[in-house]
Amino acid sequence: MIKNLDNFEQVLESKKQDGVLFYFSTRQCHVCKVLKPKIYDMLQKHYPKIEMHYIDTEKIPEAGGHFSVFAAPTIILFLDGKEFIRQSRNIGVMELASHIERPYSLFFD
Repeated sequence: MIKNLDNFEQVLESKKQDGVLFYFSTRQCHVCKVLKPKIYDMLQKHYPKIEMHYIDTEKIPEAGGHFSVFAAPTIILFLDGKEFIRQSRNIGVMELASHIERPYSLFFD
């Protein structure tokens, strides 16, 4: 779990050569609680080089503001230190996987 904005930047910098997915959410988001483990499992099974980090936007509102996150859940995938995918609210696991497939294969295969 990301603890503050500096920690967020450190993770992003340290994973620059890899993939990192940030999962922005709140504790009150019931959809987020169901979706988060499904996305984590999908990454573990199909995209093991992408590391997932959770950000509670209630505890770290500046992270949400810094990255223009206005809805929960929001997922931002960074590859090679650059934002590749951003999805908010209505996120389907299979749809997300199909969006990750091509850039993942270009970077890691």
